[in-house]
Amino acid sequence: MDAFEELLRSSAVAHGHLCPGQAVGVRMAMLGCRLIGLDEPTRHDQIKKLIVYVEMDRCAADALAHVTGVKLGRRSLKFMDYGIMAATFVNMDTGKAFRVVSTEEARDLADAYAPEIAEKSTQQLEAYMRMPDSVLFRVQQVDVNMVDFDMPGPTQYKAACSRCGQVVRDRREVVKDGHAYCKPCADEVYFKNAREITWPDMNWVPDKNDQQSNSDNKGVKPC
Repeated sequence: MDAFEELLRSSAVAHGHLCPGQAVGVRMAMLGCRLIGLDEPTRHDQIKKLIVYVEMDRCAADALAHVTGVKLGRRSLKFMDYGIMAATFVNMDTGKAFRVVSTEEARDLADAYAPEIAEKSTQQLEAYMRMPDSVLFRVQQVDVNMVDFDMPGPTQYKAACSRCGQVVRDRREVVKDGHAYCKPCADEVYFKNAREITWPDMNWVPDKNDQQSNSDNKGVKPC
């Protein structure tokens, strides 16, 4: 794994700016990977062993994903909307899992670790770079119940909604009175009043003349 300074720099570039959350996220990822015994988490042989549960959609989440290489599309990044600055790191080979939680005390101690800096955000960033892990984080060893339909790899299970026919993958359907429904039909979604529409240029397709030929499908793998 690269040094902290390099990981923080590249993470800030990927995220779009440098902030205290980037420092916390990079350090959290480094600690989590050390705890589960992965020293190069983005390497091909190690990325397949790693699953990370992130509990907040803030700046630190981008840093965690950048350092570890986990992705939603690979199903190695799991978002748990708890509103807590925490993440759980799971080694799929060993089954070991550790939850790393950012402490609220760290925020209060920023002045003690970077007293020469007056501006609050800059002070927090510098303090989070200086604090020992024991001040910045609490760590819990946990058990994570990894069910088959949450695992990376090809889709193993599909169900069709009894109302609209929409295919639902990975056991995300809602079963009522013995019938399977997609969540929109079961009224368990974040939107309402859905209406089908048409839109300008709805028949647009990518211009193959502007793309490099990929007719041999080199490097294409099934999901």
